[in-house]
Amino acid sequence: MADFGGWEMPIEYPAPIGGVINEHTGVRERAGLFDVSHLGKAEISGPGAREFLNSIVTNDLSKIAPGQAQYTMLCDPDTGGVVDDLIVYLKSDEEILLVPNAANNEEVVRRISNAAPREISVRNAHEKYAVIALQGPQSDEIFSALGLSVNLEYMSFGEFDFAGENTIICRTGYTGERGYELLPAWNSAPVIWKKILDALEARGGVVAGLGARDTLRTEMCYPLHGHELSLTISPVEANAAWAVGWKKENFWGASPLKKQRSDGATKILRPLVMVERGIPRAGMNLLDHDGESIGLVTSGTFSPTLKKGIALALIKPSIAIGEQVQIDIRGNLASALVAKAPLVPAHVR
Repeated sequence: MADFGGWEMPIEYPAPIGGVINEHTGVRERAGLFDVSHLGKAEISGPGAREFLNSIVTNDLSKIAPGQAQYTMLCDPDTGGVVDDLIVYLKSDEEILLVPNAANNEEVVRRISNAAPREISVRNAHEKYAVIALQGPQSDEIFSALGLSVNLEYMSFGEFDFAGENTIICRTGYTGERGYELLPAWNSAPVIWKKILDALEARGGVVAGLGARDTLRTEMCYPLHGHELSLTISPVEANAAWAVGWKKENFWGASPLKKQRSDGATKILRPLVMVERGIPRAGMNLLDHDGESIGLVTSGTFSPTLKKGIALALIKPSIAIGEQVQIDIRGNLASALVAKAPLVPAHVR
């Protein structure tokens, strides 16, 4: 267990079934169950709620319909740095559920509340909902065993009767595998967790902690706020310009981000795969073959799928995919290849 954003969270579960590598492999090959109730939640409601939020966040909410979700970012208006990345669940034009990161929930709510007109309500719903993630190729089979038919497209959601409890179920996740995230009422979570757990274990699935969640998302090159995104790392630099509605008239950070896009970023996020032995870690320096500094590792780990060290790094845009770079691993230089994202195939659909 460890502190994570003010919550005591499991890094890994006990051996022999648990452990980061077993949990990671279990998700990729069968199914894994995560308790990620530490994730933030906020509710925005009132006349014009969608239009109001769309004037703030980067992505274009006009491109989705009620019952759909969208990945987006809340940026600082002056700098374009990322306050947080989050998922928007559009219930209707007047009712929206946001899921920010745990540590940023209060700041997201504060900033949006301060900007909201009188007719728009912004509520901190952090402990109104739990979040349980069922991820992996057997996810649908497990739901079927529980008598639950969930026919959802990727990045969509609905409300379902699960064990007598009204539960929001979303076709979203952070692993790159087909899966779901469930948002039951906070007090209903233990009952729903136990029911899924019983069906999961009967099929060889695993409970998984933050360690496996991190290795899974790093293989997929998904950013983590505080590492690949921050108030000093913009969506353009994080190679997440696809999550910006560039044709929108306005959103927070529009001016600095459009200028950065036009001028060209001085650093860009790229995945790395080790050529030599070694596990890169956040904060390690990247060097070219002349020994010149060209960037910094933002996340690094051992990939249980590739059986190699992997990393995400902010590097000079002039360094092309396919080039080799050097990582300073505790004073020893080890070669790594600049790769394409994702590092393993995605199966989210």
